[in-house]
Amino acid sequence: MPTEVDAARALASKAGIAFVQLFDYPIDRHAITMVSAAICRRHEVLPIGLENGRLILAMADPRNVVAIDDVRTSSRTTVEAVGVERSDLLAAIDRYLRADDELSDLTSALVEKNAPADAVEYVAAESSEDGAPIVRLVNLLVSQAIQDHSSDIHIEPAEYDVRVRYRIDGVLHEMQVAPKSIQSGVISRLKIMSDIDIAERRKPQDGRMSVTYGGRKIDLRVATLPTVWGEKIVMRILDNPNSNLDINDLALLERNFEAYKTSYTKPYGMILVTGPTGSGKSTTLYTTLGAVSRPEINVITVEDPVEYRMKGINQVQVNPKAGLTFASALRSILRSDPDVVLIGEIRDHETAQIAVEASLTGHLVLSTLHTNDAPSAITRLTEMNIEPFLVGSALDCVVAQRLTRRLCVHCKTPITHDAQYLANLRFGFELDQPPPPIYQPVGCTSCSNTGYRGRIAVHEVMTVTEEIERLAVARASSAEIGRLAREQGMITLREDGWAKVKLGLTSVEEILRVVA
Repeated sequence: MPTEVDAARALASKAGIAFVQLFDYPIDRHAITMVSAAICRRHEVLPIGLENGRLILAMADPRNVVAIDDVRTSSRTTVEAVGVERSDLLAAIDRYLRADDELSDLTSALVEKNAPADAVEYVAAESSEDGAPIVRLVNLLVSQAIQDHSSDIHIEPAEYDVRVRYRIDGVLHEMQVAPKSIQSGVISRLKIMSDIDIAERRKPQDGRMSVTYGGRKIDLRVATLPTVWGEKIVMRILDNPNSNLDINDLALLERNFEAYKTSYTKPYGMILVTGPTGSGKSTTLYTTLGAVSRPEINVITVEDPVEYRMKGINQVQVNPKAGLTFASALRSILRSDPDVVLIGEIRDHETAQIAVEASLTGHLVLSTLHTNDAPSAITRLTEMNIEPFLVGSALDCVVAQRLTRRLCVHCKTPITHDAQYLANLRFGFELDQPPPPIYQPVGCTSCSNTGYRGRIAVHEVMTVTEEIERLAVARASSAEIGRLAREQGMITLREDGWAKVKLGLTSVEEILRVVA
């Protein structure tokens, strides 16, 4: 079956033009400025260079003569078309035709308007006008973040300005520093969109908003936090990738996958996914739900908040103000004849107790817990005053995980590390053997010169065996439990990370960054 590259090459050959790989091509930024972003996006073309007075135009469809004519008229230059892959072209358009200039123009326009410090009436009036600068500025900030595949948007007031940062592949990048005078307008506009009390500035608030981008609806979870220089706003972009995720996409090593599959295919028991905030726990749980969900079983979740809406699953959002807590929701759920129960997070004794009892009475219970590694989950539940014999009986499997950045497939380069250096890192090879091939990040246009594109998880999957259950009953430390689990074949987070380094999926530096 022909690939997209083969199809693009064939199309270029048929049209009698050259075919280029965009990620290898030295794109001329001056050439990009010769054609408006609107024309490039409308026709899916991108000027990538100037040669002998001719504008080199990257096209996925070289037969589009209307696009060539529009570019020729706009640039007043002779155009020479070259064929490219459509996916590469769209990625390059998103990368190079950013909204930065328009954001700067809108910021300047707002400063000139001298928006009042108390922006409640100002923003409320502007909210009805789609073309108003404050509305367009906020829309651009959000759409640019989605375009850059950000997971979070941080709007942070400082003493003299406002900083906007995007978290991309787990790392924060500063995108814009705006004048202090637009702070009230931006924050008030976001509060209106999120249905948050616009007049309350002294206490943290939570809200939710939805935007349409690229023809699909994307939800954002919004949180405000009062700081000494004003309210900081963090927006989590809940772009639902999990509906299309397969359990194999979690990149579990074979041993880990078999151990995990054995647990989630059982009709009862408790599975915990542990790790810090932002380590992909929700993705793992939702993907697992997708694997176990069938028309003949009843799946109910209780979450705070419901991050992703899933088809065929009953999802409950807690509401403490109305008395709907994790514990009270769980009691009602257990009277609704569930087969599988997902609890967003085990935070207290009452929730943990009900979850344990549910797993012991014929339900498959999935939940998350904040611990550093898999063995610590047992001691954490014991610290929540759950009887150790109940923990040992109920708990079937614990998955600890972290997210590392994935090496860019276009520019990663093999490197020979010093054997002694790798041995000191406990990399898993003997000093008398040659070091395994390892890749390092380089940076190219495809990955915005970072060397990384996307993320991959490293896992630690601990099956609770009879021996580990006995240690739990004896209130053994997490170190003792971990030692026994490793003897029984558990692969630690670092060992799983090294395995993925050897597979060329990530780098040594990334594993050292996220795993102790």
